[in-house]
Amino acid sequence: MKSVAIFTILFTFLIACNSNYQPRDTVKISIEKFKIDSASIRAIEIVNDSSVVYASSNGMIGILSGNGKFMGAKKIVTDTIVPNFRAIAYTKEVVFALSIENPALLYRYKNNEIKLVYKEVHEKVFYDSLKFFDELNGIAIGDPTDNCLSVLITRNGGKSWGKMDCKNLPKIEAGEAAFAASNTNIAIVGENAWVVTGGLKARVFHTPDMGLTWKVYDTPIIQGKSSTGIYTVDFYNEKQGIICGGDYTDMHGNYANKAITFNGGKTWEVVSENEEPKYVSCVQYVPNTKGKEVFAVSENGIFYSKSSGKIWEKVSDEGFHSMRFVNENSAWVSGNEVIAKMTIK
Repeated sequence: MKSVAIFTILFTFLIACNSNYQPRDTVKISIEKFKIDSASIRAIEIVNDSSVVYASSNGMIGILSGNGKFMGAKKIVTDTIVPNFRAIAYTKEVVFALSIENPALLYRYKNNEIKLVYKEVHEKVFYDSLKFFDELNGIAIGDPTDNCLSVLITRNGGKSWGKMDCKNLPKIEAGEAAFAASNTNIAIVGENAWVVTGGLKARVFHTPDMGLTWKVYDTPIIQGKSSTGIYTVDFYNEKQGIICGGDYTDMHGNYANKAITFNGGKTWEVVSENEEPKYVSCVQYVPNTKGKEVFAVSENGIFYSKSSGKIWEKVSDEGFHSMRFVNENSAWVSGNEVIAKMTIK
């Protein structure tokens, strides 16, 4: 009994320490840029502590090391089509890149060999983002071609992909779609995925079982125009998450463009109303900071929150489309003709 009591006290102490994590009061960042000519880069993913994989608007897939060396870059052309990539995923040894617009082209890149693993031809086809739950199960999200979001699923590590039938998905609202701003309109924790939309409706779609079943929740994020809604989502765990966006045609508008949840996305609370950051294209929790520290990027700059997204400060005027963290002190960002390594001090 004594040992049980000691264990209980120790466990309670550890939980208390964990919940009382003190975030950094303020941060300073330095940015080392690597130029990529004639390309917009919205699709990046971390490979390891020192490298990032990217796919660009001019059909390039490549890996960039921390010292600025480009490794294994490859230009893709299929039937004279140069794919415009805005979605990328990386498993243990394989890179996947998915193009926007018609036709949709999904490539598997391994050992410097490219294979087209999915093609979809439709006048409305437009895929926005791509992620994996684990080494075998992956998901891609696109705008509706029928009365539901386009959802692709793989169960064999990306060797083959299938499109879900609308009868197994929530019905989309008129004028509702997704955005391909930063490959972050999907967030994954375990077998959970959250997918965000915008346009005339801004909602959160949730699956707890890797795409088998779905529920959809309303949000207070600005909506009602084709350019308004949720552009990016991230979840710290199964309960705590953040959504950001705004109106791309009003880059300085900051009304109802940031919200947080603590119940898995069922309900959302608008935060930092009429305060920076304004339009946001990518939001990410900082690893190892217990859901307290968050960064957001857009063409307006780089922003930091030490309060789970409730209050923000601007830490750089440099504009970027997307961001991925290596650890609590290092991240990669990407934008127009640039990928950059960001160090947090």
